[in-house]
Amino acid sequence: MKAIFLDKDGTLVDDLPYNVEPRRIRLVSGAGAALRLLARLDYRFFVVTNQSGIAHGCFGEEAMGPVADRLADLLFRENLALAGFYYCPHHPLGTVGDYAVMCACRKPSPGMLLKAANDHAINLRESWMIGDILHDVEAGNRAGCRTLLIDNGNETEWRLGPRRVPTRMAPDLYAAATLIAAHEELR
Repeated sequence: MKAIFLDKDGTLVDDLPYNVEPRRIRLVSGAGAALRLLARLDYRFFVVTNQSGIAHGCFGEEAMGPVADRLADLLFRENLALAGFYYCPHHPLGTVGDYAVMCACRKPSPGMLLKAANDHAINLRESWMIGDILHDVEAGNRAGCRTLLIDNGNETEWRLGPRRVPTRMAPDLYAAATLIAAHEELR
């Protein structure tokens, strides 16, 4: 199986900081068309998202179930399926004891992608990580995926390094999907 790993906020859905209210979660413009194009190329979709709001005490981990359900519902309305939802509740500077730790799942670490690959027999070399910051790119590169940076203004640090160079860059998710489709045609 090959996968498209999607960061959640700012990539798949509108970026509203610490939003876990299902009614306020909306797909970014063009997401349905973009993902339908990729689904025709036999990609499966997995959300991989840092949720430091849990570690900072902004909301509890139980909020993630309704968020995953909302994403699955939004994709279902677009005739798509969400194959998996993975989140990291940790942050080393968090205020909630059990979550205020360094971990292997928080992007830029590749833990969520590796877990999804193990859980679903995903071929990482045939997969893509799409995100709106270089931590997403680094996580994908470290997992062995190809990577695509959505350059929508959310990356503010631009700390570059060998693992933080994307395979491709695009201004939005639909442009990203067309680049991936073109990459497939060249193979």
